[in-house]
Amino acid sequence: MKLFAKKELIGLDIGSSSIKAVELDWGRKTPRLKHFGMIPLPPEAIVDGAFMDSASIVESIRSLIEGLRIKTKNVAVSISGHSVYIKTINVPTMSEEQLEESIRWEAEQQIPFDIEDVNLDFQILDEQATPDQMAVLLVAAKKDMINDYTAVIEEAGLQPTIVDVDVFAVENAYNLNFESLEYEVIALVNIGASVMNINILKGGTSAFTRDISIGGRQITEEIQKRLKLTYEEAESVKIKERDAGAQSGEVETLIQGTAEQLATEVRRSLEFFAASSSGGEIKKIFLSGGCAKIPMLPGLIEERISMPVEVFNPFTKVDFSPETFDPEYIRQVAPLAAVGVGLALRREGLK
Repeated sequence: MKLFAKKELIGLDIGSSSIKAVELDWGRKTPRLKHFGMIPLPPEAIVDGAFMDSASIVESIRSLIEGLRIKTKNVAVSISGHSVYIKTINVPTMSEEQLEESIRWEAEQQIPFDIEDVNLDFQILDEQATPDQMAVLLVAAKKDMINDYTAVIEEAGLQPTIVDVDVFAVENAYNLNFESLEYEVIALVNIGASVMNINILKGGTSAFTRDISIGGRQITEEIQKRLKLTYEEAESVKIKERDAGAQSGEVETLIQGTAEQLATEVRRSLEFFAASSSGGEIKKIFLSGGCAKIPMLPGLIEERISMPVEVFNPFTKVDFSPETFDPEYIRQVAPLAAVGVGLALRREGLK
């Protein structure tokens, strides 16, 4: 997982409902959007993080890259869900080289997987746990999941260069767009089709993460079943603004049920963090992912958790040409692009 990227890099977000590609141009001080696009995946191509139809995924990646006329081959991709384990651990103070040698033993004491089945990575955190101990962010990801992702990228004719984790990709995108005060605590909540990623940042650095297997696909499938629509029609109904019709009332009720579950899971995670950490009070939630486009969801989470919620725009400090990208389109797709933008930032010299 510790691989360096060359300067040109595609951020490729392979989600369970769609694939997003982002490429940034670094020719000037501020990154500039060079390519952005997305393509839907068949509903059963990825189920619970498992690739059920690799051929469709390969074909979709190829179509997306060719359609955008991207020449770059190097790809940063990210993973999430139950095959990824992230934990902050305390270890005796030592150099990075010493930790490199002992991290496998430390990980064996912590992770719920067989050590032979995972790739390990770590980052020494700035804050000291105690005078003779340091805090380390430990990440373990199952090799078979990493292999699934790298295999489809290679089959699509591209070069997998970096494997990241969804929560850290969104963190990268956030840190590009916002300056964090040293003790400021905020929550990044990325809700995709089948997984919700929660990352609580303190001073711009991850202090707590959690992946929960719940997302917008449940809402789409309920709408599809109740209103006898195709999956694509139900997806469209889910994110459009509602009128006062009877169908709208039923859709509203269906969305509200799952939205309540989402809000409850967010609240539980924030409460757990507050109870187990001296990290300070969370000031705000930034919401991204496909579910951020559901009109009622940001307000409902804000109401249930009594905390300001802002839909995250990862393009706030990314330049783009209005001739190439319609500003309204960029505004519409912004919440979906958080992981892709964070991955596209992973060029050499950036974490």
